[in-house]
Amino acid sequence: MDSPITRAEHEEFRRRMEEEHNRQNKRIELLEERTEQFTDIAISVKELALSVKQMAETQKEQGEKLEKLESRDGEMWRKVTGYIITAIIGIVVGFVFQQIGM
Repeated sequence: MDSPITRAEHEEFRRRMEEEHNRQNKRIELLEERTEQFTDIAISVKELALSVKQMAETQKEQGEKLEKLESRDGEMWRKVTGYIITAIIGIVVGFVFQQIGM
């Protein structure tokens, strides 16, 4: 047969239960804080990834623009060189024709 517990035993049990509840509540609070920190980190990583992606796209666009500019300058240089070579050949041919009397 169960014997009733004393008031002192009941108070000791109540005190230990409250301590356990407080300990568990503190652990839950810490876990909630850490979960919030992890969520913040995950959001920051996602934002960083989007930023890097946008930066890579911008860099790609700038690379394409630079390539166009470089090729345009190279194309212009080839045209100028072609005109100079044509002029030199024209002068040489004119000089040769002048020397042979034409």
